[in-house]
Amino acid sequence: MFGNYLIGLREGLEASLVVCILIAYLVKTGNKGRLGPVWLGIGLAVALSLGFGAALQFGSSTLTFEAQELLGGGLSIISVGLVTWMVFWMKRTARHLKSELHGRLDAALAVGTGALVFTAFLAVGREGLETSLFIWTAVQATGDGIRPLIGAMLGLLTAVVLGWLFYRGALKINLAKFFTWTGAMLVVVAAGVLAYGFHDLQEAGFLPGLRSLAFDISDTIPSDSWYGTLLKGVFNFQPNPTVLQTAAWALYVVPVMALFLAPSRRTTASAGTAAPAPTPTRT
Repeated sequence: MFGNYLIGLREGLEASLVVCILIAYLVKTGNKGRLGPVWLGIGLAVALSLGFGAALQFGSSTLTFEAQELLGGGLSIISVGLVTWMVFWMKRTARHLKSELHGRLDAALAVGTGALVFTAFLAVGREGLETSLFIWTAVQATGDGIRPLIGAMLGLLTAVVLGWLFYRGALKINLAKFFTWTGAMLVVVAAGVLAYGFHDLQEAGFLPGLRSLAFDISDTIPSDSWYGTLLKGVFNFQPNPTVLQTAAWALYVVPVMALFLAPSRRTTASAGTAAPAPTPTRT
């Protein structure tokens, strides 16, 4: 449940910040009367995201077991790729997100109402589609359709409240640190989703090695115990993973986490130029 709460919070806060930036810029530039098209674009993006999630849920229920496992495994890998791209994109562009959105809005205002709707739709729709896909794959991985959804909805609700507080100026936090910590936790969550995606592909017969277990600690950490449920809900932990699942988890989380936590080149360069070598003095 916590893993899905984190997904909802992280993705929802990004969308909330985008909405706050769009609305605040229109208000400050004297275009408050153009808020209607922006809200329309946001509403269409939310509707698309909900429809996409519903299509995944109800469409997959009509498939055979093998087809469901193949679909779930394939979408799990795709969603992990999208989330990985998202956390790195936010790390790279968070500082320039405001100016980038302002530039898009200026261009949209010059074109007309339709461009405003399209700009808001694209800005929020990408986050919504990523959220729907990743939450759906996380729900399939945990095997519990209620608590993960509750966690995701609570995360989204928290993000909306935080976004409103940001807009009102009542809350200020270090967004760079926030996105760094939540991004690192999402990498771990994504690794669990990726491992379970490989398990789905093995159950579908698409990949071999379903009976080749890397280890089995079901007696130590029963999957139906409170701590087993907690580990599965947070990290998609499985007490008896296959060799392929374990390899996929390790080959993803180790390099991705190292790259994500590594300082950016710009930070390293500025640190190197901030303290130049002292000039030797003549004696």
